[in-house]
Amino acid sequence: MAKEQKEVRDLQEGNYVIVEDAACKIDGYSTAKPGKHGSAKARIEARGVFDGKRRSLSQPVDAKIWVPIINRKGGQIVSKESDTVVQVMDLETFETVTMEIPEDVDVDPDDEIEYLEWEGKRKVLQ
Repeated sequence: MAKEQKEVRDLQEGNYVIVEDAACKIDGYSTAKPGKHGSAKARIEARGVFDGKRRSLSQPVDAKIWVPIINRKGGQIVSKESDTVVQVMDLETFETVTMEIPEDVDVDPDDEIEYLEWEGKRKVLQ
């Protein structure tokens, strides 16, 4: 599992974080002031990178949290099996993988694309 630990205070919008065992991109980050006997709290609003679900998290700012290491890769479309399924050849390792693409993305064989990869999950970027 490609991940590392960071303190919550080091996170900001646009970073990735693991919430409920899913890689998420932070949409909103806010902190509350410390109380008389407590520590400052951070509230994180995030959206799943691979499933699109919204998730939220509330933690003390000095707590440690897992951050996924998501690889951005380039690939070339080898063949189009259907409107939403294509075979992509990785431009670095030359391995061929089958992945789904969003319906609003129009690709043809020999087009080059970018995709995200983490723990065997892949997502085509538009």
